[in-house]
Amino acid sequence: MTTRNMQLATLGAGCFWCTEAVFQKVKGVEKVVSGYSGGTVPGHPTYREICSGLTGHAEVIQITFDANVISYEDILVIFMTTHDPTTLNRQGADRGTQYRSVIFYHDEQQKEIAEVVIKEVAPYFESKIVTEISPLTMFYEAEKAHQDYYRNNEGNGYCSFVITPKLTKLRKLHADKLK
Repeated sequence: MTTRNMQLATLGAGCFWCTEAVFQKVKGVEKVVSGYSGGTVPGHPTYREICSGLTGHAEVIQITFDANVISYEDILVIFMTTHDPTTLNRQGADRGTQYRSVIFYHDEQQKEIAEVVIKEVAPYFESKIVTEISPLTMFYEAEKAHQDYYRNNEGNGYCSFVITPKLTKLRKLHADKLK
């Protein structure tokens, strides 16, 4: 019987539907929850409030993973290579601070690993990486309709044109890390 080493990672890479779909395919990932973090407005925000861009929250996912199967560093490498970490407050057509690239660290070790990973992947990008590294203060779970979005809406146009290509890129770059 193997001992499990469950840990959390909280990441924002634009629309949480995309990031959720990517990490649900990764070995060692137990659970992925879409939500909101990093805002300045008190209380549990709604999707509509987040979309206004006025709350300061980012669309994020919170990943529960077994560090004995996949490392936090590998989680971050997948994160950095399956979205564009060089565009400020934007991923594709999605624009606003709620779509920023951000790593919310849970402890100082995660912060240090995030800094190292960003330095390691930076030479592979033509533009400067703008991914924010911030301490996690609060995570708010998004509404039920936003959970398992790709699995429940695969035929949707957004899924076909935006999420499916990200999954193709994931399979190409990280086949050895997939379930």
